[in-house]
Amino acid sequence: MRKDRDALHPSPNLFDYAEERETFSWERARELLDGLPEGKGLNIAHEAVDRHADGLLADKVAIRWLGKKGERRDITYRDLSAETSRFANALRKLGVAPGERVFVLMGREPELYVAMLGTLKAGCVASPLFSAFGPEPIAVRLAIGDGRVLVTTPGLYRRKVAGIRDQVDGLKHVILVGEGEAEGPGLHRWNAVVGNAPPDFTIAPTDPEDMALLHFTSGTTGRPKGAIHVHQAVVAHHVTGRYALDLHRDDVFWCTADPGWVTGTSYGILAPLTNGVTSIVAEAEFDAESWYEILEREKVSVWYTAPTAIRMMMRQGTDVVKDRDLSALRFMASVGEPLNPEAVVWGVEAFGLPFHDNWWQTETGGIMIANFAALDIKPGSMGRPLPGIEAAIVERGEDGGVEVIDEPMAEGELALRKGWPSMMRGYLHEEERYRKSFAGEWYLTGDLAQRDADGYFWFVGRADDVIKSAGHLIGPFEVESALIEHPAVAEAAVIGKPDPTLGEMVKAFVTLRPGHTADEAMRRELLGHARKRLGAAVAPKEIDFRENLPKTRSGKIMRRLLKARELGLPEGDISTLESDEK
Repeated sequence: MRKDRDALHPSPNLFDYAEERETFSWERARELLDGLPEGKGLNIAHEAVDRHADGLLADKVAIRWLGKKGERRDITYRDLSAETSRFANALRKLGVAPGERVFVLMGREPELYVAMLGTLKAGCVASPLFSAFGPEPIAVRLAIGDGRVLVTTPGLYRRKVAGIRDQVDGLKHVILVGEGEAEGPGLHRWNAVVGNAPPDFTIAPTDPEDMALLHFTSGTTGRPKGAIHVHQAVVAHHVTGRYALDLHRDDVFWCTADPGWVTGTSYGILAPLTNGVTSIVAEAEFDAESWYEILEREKVSVWYTAPTAIRMMMRQGTDVVKDRDLSALRFMASVGEPLNPEAVVWGVEAFGLPFHDNWWQTETGGIMIANFAALDIKPGSMGRPLPGIEAAIVERGEDGGVEVIDEPMAEGELALRKGWPSMMRGYLHEEERYRKSFAGEWYLTGDLAQRDADGYFWFVGRADDVIKSAGHLIGPFEVESALIEHPAVAEAAVIGKPDPTLGEMVKAFVTLRPGHTADEAMRRELLGHARKRLGAAVAPKEIDFRENLPKTRSGKIMRRLLKARELGLPEGDISTLESDEK
């Protein structure tokens, strides 16, 4: 059931792309925010919470929390200000100094959001962790980040933290949320230290370049990297929320990402709050039927989710959507990995709206390239750069420099010119690793891409994912997209497998939709489909069927893990692994 949406839509925030790029400056973008009173700097928590709590939005719902057992809690901007002030005061009473790191390990419960924002209010550094992490990934991140405080639940503490306390000497305080037994040094109950703290807190002067957020990202091998972001990043969070997600003050916004992933912090917490919207937080994990119910019941107007979830919903077809009233929904966006063209088209079939893909990284801190509300979508494209972002396709030289490639659709590495506010300021304790991410004025993303004549960018693959077969450079995404176009295929992942003749051959791992049989006839059918769509040089030579594909908790298929297992190589850092079927 869909009403005429055109009459309900506000005009897009970014209406004239060319003019906005011409006139945009980060200095003027900074003027959209208040800054701390009396010119005392810039603090993310002030821009996200306190400036609204002291103004016209004080009684507006900031966060609508939906518990997995049916609970429902509305937290206004005034409420959020008081609760985050209590947390900031609790940190002060515990002797936690500005700049020290506070880690948060828990599910999507209200206290997570209070702790993250209260940490920023106190001038400390917030670092979210996935609640599904095992003990070792937690210990490694706490050690690298020199964690001083951990906010978690008694159950998670018993199962995942108690046994690794001796590996993180710097961890002085553990604040436990909820009921349950737990024993260990420095344990505090949330209700005792936070619930009894004063609800007023004056944010100390905060330099825009003070460290605010520490987000960990896994490399192909080796230890995870801690990307440093500063309070100045809030300028990009705010503007990209307006431009890339088209957030308006009256929106009900739902970002489905967990804050343990950078998207869940930048766009699940900060961008919607700085823009003064109501943000939906659903505690439960993915379930297609319950997600449709949330979209309908909460009248979600802007929805930001991941390709994996979209593909899982696609499995059920469009019949489950057609009887729901989703007329409030006006903008849908996707991030996490490239969105296959078929998913964009399916969005129109199911919702009457396309999904708008966008691209960014943990290191960029915010959306850099997007398909905008007012511009045409090219299905499969990452979109065009945000105002204030200069993107290019470059080729690395032997001297360490880069050369910009201007030829349309030429393949090279995606690079961004330095200078946007949410650009990472370093990898914690790894200065050399950080320096290698740059060449002169360019940040080198490690992603291979193409730019067409209209200025749209197209993802090819990670530099270490690209397959070199018989002299051809083959991007896995292109092959995966072709396979997913087959009606039997739910998901696909492609790797390069060593071949004595070709150098590498293309091998695909495929999961099938319900009702289809993983047999030799299906294998031959898919091989033929791929050859017809891609040609013999690019199509896979082998296909294996899997019940599930290994993914990170943010939904990215871990191609490098499939490749390591195929070749019997070390699996590297798998701390972000969620689903797995060997």
